Amino acid sequence: MTTIPAPHQEIFTAVCSNGRAKEVFASIETLGDRIRCHAKGCPEPAWYELASTDHGLMVRFATPDRWLSESIESDLMHFGDPIEELVEEELAELGWRGKVPTVKHFRDDAKLYTFENLVPLASDSTAGLSTATDLATKFLLAYEAAFRALGDVGGEDEDE
Repeated sequence: MTTIPAPHQEIFTAVCSNGRAKEVFASIETLGDRIRCHAKGCPEPAWYELASTDHGLMVRFATPDRWLSESIESDLMHFGDPIEELVEEELAELGWRGKVPTVKHFRDDAKLYTFENLVPLASDSTAGLSTATDLATKFLLAYEAAFRALGDVGGEDEDE
């Protein structure tokens, strides 16, 4: 089992609690070095994660479903907005101002279609645990709001 830094473990505990209070996820589970929040209303398996990495906390959206990923990509191409801007808009709604690091989009070794970026936490110790928890929560909620509006993630079919 991977050992994660104690502050990340404390952040996970608080973010799980915050996420449950918002009621935007179907379920939330802790998986050692990450928390996984299952997408609510999504017709295919999809989830949001906050993961502990060697570089800090990573927020991501992942799905094993190629068609779901393609529906997201199609909306991004059609609307022309970079995913970073969509996440920034959601973060602004949550009271955070800043630049979202580049969102990487790829298919990983486990064949999951993934969008992810690091949570931009201060590299020094001045930020504090509550600030880090607040920012991690905001990034997770911003990912949920941004991706829910893309492709088939929200589960609403406009043709019906």
